[in-house]
Amino acid sequence: MRLRKTKLIATLTVAFGVLLATEALAAPRCRNTANFDKWLDAFKKDALAQGISARVLADAAPDMKFDPVFIRRDSGQAVFQQTFIQFSDRMTGGGRIPNGQAVIKNNAALFAKVEQQYGVPAPVLAAFWGLESDFGKSFGKYKILSANTTLAYDCRRPDFFRMQLLDTLRIIERSDQRVEDLNGDWAGEFGGMQFTASDYLKNAVDFDGDGRRDLIKSIPDTVASAANFLVSLGWQRGQPWLQEVIVPRDMPWDQADLTIQLPVSQWVKWGVKPAHGQLAAADLPASLILPMGRLGPAFLVYPNFKAFLGWNSAYVYSTTVAYYATRIAGAPPLSRNGAATIVPLTSQQMMDMQSAMMKQGYDGITEADGKFGAGTRAAVKKAQMKYGLPADSYPTIELLAKLGVPVRTSEPSVARKPAAPVARPAQKR
Repeated sequence: MRLRKTKLIATLTVAFGVLLATEALAAPRCRNTANFDKWLDAFKKDALAQGISARVLADAAPDMKFDPVFIRRDSGQAVFQQTFIQFSDRMTGGGRIPNGQAVIKNNAALFAKVEQQYGVPAPVLAAFWGLESDFGKSFGKYKILSANTTLAYDCRRPDFFRMQLLDTLRIIERSDQRVEDLNGDWAGEFGGMQFTASDYLKNAVDFDGDGRRDLIKSIPDTVASAANFLVSLGWQRGQPWLQEVIVPRDMPWDQADLTIQLPVSQWVKWGVKPAHGQLAAADLPASLILPMGRLGPAFLVYPNFKAFLGWNSAYVYSTTVAYYATRIAGAPPLSRNGAATIVPLTSQQMMDMQSAMMKQGYDGITEADGKFGAGTRAAVKKAQMKYGLPADSYPTIELLAKLGVPVRTSEPSVARKPAAPVARPAQKR
């Protein structure tokens, strides 16, 4: 989903085990050589040509400045590793579940009206609202115009942020927001649901009827806009999204993959059972996901889960918010049977594994960055199948040994505790 959320305090850049990014990483990057003032003058001329008024440019001018803090934040990812259970416990703990239920109760009429119109249930909307901004308590401290201006000038992702800067100006132009109210995340996301400017323009709705689409101060606009966004990402009315399940020891583990969808009836034939309640309809397609491998929690995810991935493509964030929604809806805590035996790889071990896989010709890995993304996950599965290991796509010390990777043990595998609320990962879509 959007480049999208590089989030608030922690930037998730993982897909399974999970890598929590917090601050600056000294990584090789491009160098800015263009004169900023000349670049800004040219940008303003282009903005005028695209319909931005001179009045709006004048109002925005004080905040349209270069600030190196955004370059440092965008360049940096000191990577720390957490398991899915560690991360989800932190993100859904501290009162977040009862708080989410209280928010729904206190705004019952609003959530009912939104669900009637868009088909998105209250627990799902409350889950995103809770993780994105702690229900509107924490929007971020950075000036959005400064962030988008700096990153549009920067050489790393200029096209994306140039569009965000133009769309921020368009939001001001149409009187949805004022310059002084545009504060949020360092990557340019703002409001209760931490939308990028482009997502704001495309999906924000005026649900309270005051003539403005205000996702900063209006709770009705905030909640309804999130629902509208999820519908645009494929949300289907009346359908489930995620359910914890119990899996047998003799599962065909190579079938546990987000890219593989099978009817619920097939999972039942293989012995998959609901951890609580009942499974969805037998003919509904579902994928089995194992965030911590075959020994950790297991979930069946249904077609609506793609809307969570559309909101934020970081696997562990999407799985956490989907799980959080089920908890708000009344599901019990997930099973921890076997999870205590799992030893996650450290960031250095992950990089060593990636380097070895690239040398051995595994497809999908382009760099040894320590991030457990889709390419690395697919390569792990291929390696497990090659060496006769359970192909659950989760890397282990045993796999490192098979790959001939020396095991380093000096780096701690437990991440620092992030401040709430969580930040979305650096790529939303």
